[in-house]
Amino acid sequence: MTAPKTTLDWEIHNHTLTACRDCERLVAWREQVAREKRRAYLDWDYWGKPIPGFGDTRARLLVVGLAPGAHGSNRTGRMFTGDASGEFLYTTLHREGFANQPASTHRNDGLRLKNVFITAVCRCAPPGNKPAPQEIKNCRKYLLAEIALLNQVQGIVALGKIAFDEVLDIFLPAGESKSAFPFSHGAFFSLPAGLPWLLASYHPSRQNTQTGRLTATMFDAIWQAAARKL
Repeated sequence: MTAPKTTLDWEIHNHTLTACRDCERLVAWREQVAREKRRAYLDWDYWGKPIPGFGDTRARLLVVGLAPGAHGSNRTGRMFTGDASGEFLYTTLHREGFANQPASTHRNDGLRLKNVFITAVCRCAPPGNKPAPQEIKNCRKYLLAEIALLNQVQGIVALGKIAFDEVLDIFLPAGESKSAFPFSHGAFFSLPAGLPWLLASYHPSRQNTQTGRLTATMFDAIWQAAARKL
C-alpha cells in the first residue's frame, strides 16, 4: 500500500490553494460577499477565500461537489458547512457512519469524517452558484493535487452532473467519449483499470431536496452503496 502523505504536504497544498486569485470574477464576488455579508451573519468574520478540501486524509472515498455557497462555505471556510446543502449532506453521512456528528456549523465545531474526504470542482463561491467552464478548468490543478495526496482512494461519489463530468474529464483517457457514462442518480461506473470507481448522485442543493427530486432515502442509498464497495 502506498504510504499516506504527510501533514506538511497537506499544509503546503492548502496554503497554495487558499492564496489563489486566478479567476478575477470569482475573487471579486467572494470578497464582495465577505464584505457585505448577509444580515443574519453580520457578526461573522467571513472566510472569503478559496475553500480547501475537508475530511479524512487516509480516506478510501472521495466526494466531489460543485462549489462553495456564498454564505455557507465562503463564510465558514469549510466544505459544505453553514448552509442547507451541508446540513443535508452531513446529517446523512452521520446517519450512515461516515461522520462523528450530524451538525456542521463552523470549521472548528468538532466534526470529523471517517474514511471520507470532501472537495469540489470550483473552490470559490460563484455568482448564482454557477461557475464558468474556464473557472472549473482553472481549479482542476487543485483537485488533481488532492487526488494525488489521497493515494488510498478506491471510489468517488460525484454530487451533481458538473462534478461527475469533471471527474470523467480527469480520469478518462484522452479522446474517450463520455457517452458511455450517462449521468443519473445512483449510476455506478467502473473506470479504466487501476482507477477509482465512480458513483453518481444528485447534488444535495435546496433546489433538489425541497422539490423532492432528492429525498433522504435516495441519498442514504448512495452512501450505503458506497460503503458496500469499499
